[in-house]
Amino acid sequence: MIKKLVAMGLGAVIALAPVAVIEAQAQAAAPDAPSMASPAAKHTGSHRGHIRRKGNTAGHRARASAHHMHHMHKKAAAPAAPAAPKS
Repeated sequence: MIKKLVAMGLGAVIALAPVAVIEAQAQAAAPDAPSMASPAAKHTGSHRGHIRRKGNTAGHRARASAHHMHHMHKKAAAPAAPAAPKS
């Protein structure tokens, strides 16, 4: 049983060794890439602009919903045409 565990451990080390080398090379190749912790190079927007767009979006959604409901009520209110008599 111990031999099996040792064999599985060695197999994992052998299988995962190339992955570690590739990752190390990728990090060494791009040292000047910005990290996720660093702020963005340019300002992408303000809180005020975000709130303004969010309000406009809510208004557009409400308008579209009301338009859809108006359209659906018109269809329901229209009487169905009588069926043609069967001969």
